[in-house]
Amino acid sequence: MNAALIEGVSMGLVLSAMIGPVFFTLIQSSLEHGFRRTAVLALGILASDSIYVIVTYFGIRFLADTTLFEQVLGYVGGLILIGFGLISLVKKRADRPSTGGLSISKIKKRTAFAKGFSINGVNPFVLLFWISIASLVYLKSTWVTSDILLYYSGILITVFSIDLLKAFIAKKLAHLVTPRLMQILNKVVGLIMVGFGIRLIWWASMN
Repeated sequence: MNAALIEGVSMGLVLSAMIGPVFFTLIQSSLEHGFRRTAVLALGILASDSIYVIVTYFGIRFLADTTLFEQVLGYVGGLILIGFGLISLVKKRADRPSTGGLSISKIKKRTAFAKGFSINGVNPFVLLFWISIASLVYLKSTWVTSDILLYYSGILITVFSIDLLKAFIAKKLAHLVTPRLMQILNKVVGLIMVGFGIRLIWWASMN
């Protein structure tokens, strides 16, 4: 197997092991709406990561030297995360998780995609991660275009696959989850989202 691909898969495993807003969103979505909708949410995450790959690879020097860009992203991202958190906190009723067998409307699919795209896309720590990856790639002077493509593909495919695995495992445990437990989970996830949002705003204010 190509060494660049192996290195990409390894880096993808490291990224997937990080616990952040995306992790809790995937678990909550799988329990509440089933695997299919969560798979669409994971596609949104993959899309935002892909955009970051393109932006950071071709504009690494510009992005790395622009503190204002990271600050704006931090404030906007923090407010969006707090918004998602408050929605979960004020949600009055938590339905039993979907069986996943029911059809999902196109509107809900678009909503899931947009949620995954925005939660991952507005997190400046994700941006900083991809900046570091792009910097690492630039240091690989012996890599040709095919190596770079394999490396990035290894990261993206690994992260996407593990996101689906997280959703699948959570879905299998859905029959053990009661509406009361789901309500508690919503509150916990809401608090976590608000916490991440506040942390992002604080991080932006310190830069």
